[in-house]
Parts: sequence; C-alpha cells; structure tokens
Amino acid sequence: MADVNEQVTGPFGRAWSWFKALPVNVWSKIADTGSKAKKLGEDDPRRVIHSCKVGLAITIVSLFYYFNPLYDGFGVSAMWAVLTVVVVFEFSVGATLGKGVNRAIATLVAGSLGVGAHHLAVLPGQKAEPFIIGISVFLVASVFTFARFFPKMKARYDYGLVIFILTFCLISVSGYRDDEVIDMAHKRMSTIFIGGATSILVCILIYPAWAGDDLHKQLATNMEKLATFLEGFGDEFFKTSDNGIVEDKKASLQAYKSVLNTKGTEETLANFAKWEPRHGRFRYRHPWDQYLKLGAHIRQCAYSIEALNGYLNSDNQIPYEIREKVQQHCKKMSTECSLALKQLALSIRTMTRSSAADCHILKAKNAAKSLKSSLKTGLWVNTDLLQIIPAVTVASLLVEVVTCNVNLAESVHDLATLAHFKVTRASNHHQPRVIHRGTSNLSAHHAVTIDG
Repeated sequence: MADVNEQVTGPFGRAWSWFKALPVNVWSKIADTGSKAKKLGEDDPRRVIHSCKVGLAITIVSLFYYFNPLYDGFGVSAMWAVLTVVVVFEFSVGATLGKGVNRAIATLVAGSLGVGAHHLAVLPGQKAEPFIIGISVFLVASVFTFARFFPKMKARYDYGLVIFILTFCLISVSGYRDDEVIDMAHKRMSTIFIGGATSILVCILIYPAWAGDDLHKQLATNMEKLATFLEGFGDEFFKTSDNGIVEDKKASLQAYKSVLNTKGTEETLANFAKWEPRHGRFRYRHPWDQYLKLGAHIRQCAYSIEALNGYLNSDNQIPYEIREKVQQHCKKMSTECSLALKQLALSIRTMTRSSAADCHILKAKNAAKSLKSSLKTGLWVNTDLLQIIPAVTVASLLVEVVTCNVNLAESVHDLATLAHFKVTRASNHHQPRVIHRGTSNLSAHHAVTIDG
C-alpha cells in the first residue's frame, strides 16, 4: 500500500512543486532576458536605433494596405513592398545598399526576361507553351545557380542571383495561368522598388551605420589589443613586477585572442563598404582592399603573440645567467613593438600620416640585432639545453613580432598614401623607406637567432 500511495502521489507531488515554482522560474527568465537585452543595447546603442528604423520602414510601406487609393493601384502585390523591407533592410548602409541594388537590378532584368519568355512561349501555340516555359526555366535556373559558385559573384552578387532566379520563375510560370502577365510583373517590380527605396532612404537618412567606418575602427582596435599584450609581456614573463599588478593585467593581456578570428568579419565589412557612397572621411573608391591586407598582417602578428602567450604559464625555469643575457633585449623589443603598434593605431584612427612609429621599430630592430650577438657568445656552455630552449624560443618569437611590425608599418604607410591621409608637420616622408629597407635583413637575423 505504501508503494501504491507513492506511485499515486509522486507524480502529483512533482507537478504541484513545478506549478508552485512556475512564477519564480518565469520571473527569473524574464529578468535574465531583460539583463541580456540591456547589455546588448549598452554594448552598441546602434542596435536599438536599427530596430526602430526597421519598424519605421515597415510601417511606411504598410500604408499601401491602409489607404484605399494606394491599395487600388497595387492590390495584393503591395505585400511585396513589405517583404522587400524585411529582407533588404540590414544593419549597415553598405549591406542595405548591396541588397537593395542587387534586388532592384535582378527584379528588373528577370521581370523583363520573364515577360519575354512568356510571349515567346505563346507563339507556337498552347500545346508547346508549357514545354518552352519549362526549358527556359531549366536553363535560367541552371546557369545562374552555377554562376553563384564563382567567388567574386558570390561575394557581391549572390543575393541578386537568387532573386533573379526567383523572379524569373514566378513571372514566367505564373504567366501560364494569368493572361495579364505584364500588369502582374509591373505591379511586383514597382512595389519591390518602393520597398527597396524606402529601406535605403531610412537607413541612410536616420543615424546611418557605415560598414567602412566599422572596419576602419576595428583594425585600429585590434592593433591596440596587440600593443596591450606586448606592453605587459616582458614584466609578466620575466616576473619583474609585483604580483598584484600582474594579476590586474592578466585580463587585458588576453584581449588579443579576439583578433585571431577576424578574417570573416573584415571581408564582410569590406564587401559592404564597397557599396557605400562617399561619407565623412571616406572618399569614393576608398582602398578597402588595402584594409584586408593590413588585417592579414595584424592576424599574422597575433599568431606570433599566441605562441608567446603559451610561455607565460610555462613551468620551465630559465637559468639566471641566461635570463640576464636575454631579458633586457626581449623587454626592449616587446616595449618598442607595443609603442609602435599604438602609434600606427593612432595614425589609422586620426587618418594622419606620421612617422612616429618608425623610430620605435628601429629601436626594436636594433634590440633584435643585439640579441643575436648575445646568443652567439655561447650562453649554453655547461648549461642544460632544455633550460635554454624556452628563452631562445621566446626571443625568436619576439624577433618574428618585430618583423610583423615592420610589415604592419609598411602596410599602414601604403594605406595612408592610397587613402590620402593628412600629413602632420612632424612627419618625415623619407624616414619610412630607410626603415623598411631593412626588412629582409631582419628576417635573416631571425633565422640566425633560431639556429644560434
């Protein structure tokens, strides 16, 4: 009987407990969702503005359903304006323009070809019409689907190709049952153009978010993250600071990790930026491809820093005599590279051409040369080789970071020339060429350092 009572009351007891806890669980879920929403808005207030802009654009095109004169002109096809706003309106101006232009051109061309295919299919007679339409749909869908595999087409026109296939099939196939195919195509294209134009105007005129500006700031921020790591690496690796300060810096030292996987974001932003008109400091035909090259150099430097980070928590102890030989040069390279990265980031943020970073790179290169000379003096005599390897590896990685800084400086100077950055009074145009001419020599010193 006890077992029976437990079987009867057990499920009801669990259900009653769940029911009593339901208000608390619901309230906690609401509070958690609210805190996450607040954090999203605080991280980037433009998200709230973008949401309101989308709502405004949809409300405007919905007027075609609310007012009889507008509805009588377009009928049910007015819904295409609403659908266009939903699929075209993106966060940035470049993304919205890209989708809007793709959709407009694809709709116009596909609509014209669809009407032409319909009239061509009618000429031989009703029996041959479905076969001709079917063949035309097969050819268009096959050819333009294959075109989506081309990298350049997929990067910039993939959405337009999809809309082209969709529009052509809708008009040509539906025209088989509807004799007023021209009027149907006209209404659909008109409403799509209205929806696309509304999206673009609202996106540009009301607090626009520019993809090019985001890409520009992201590269500068990434360089500053690398500089933060290099600034604190020397003290952290050689343990020359008190523990309290080191612990406070550990979180900022790991900020560089977000730079390792930025390739996809940078390529997307650069693609959107190419659609944007001239705005602010960014001219027409701004060298966005140079930003991708600069981003590649930044990631290369981040990979070397990732390798350096692996030695921060290593248990291998470096002998005192070895550490004394390499500590000064390693800290010098780390510090000077950090200062150089900060100057390069400042140059990008302010869009000014400056040679302030070149003197720091030159000092880092001199430290690398001095380190190579020190390693040639036979530090490992009567020393365990396993104790030397961490110090030599860290030194070689820092030399690699110096080489990356040279490439970064060269890339920033190229960007400054192509983008017509402002020239500061203290800038010397001849100094960068003197520094960059030693890039190959630095790589050779790196190879000698690894070999000892």
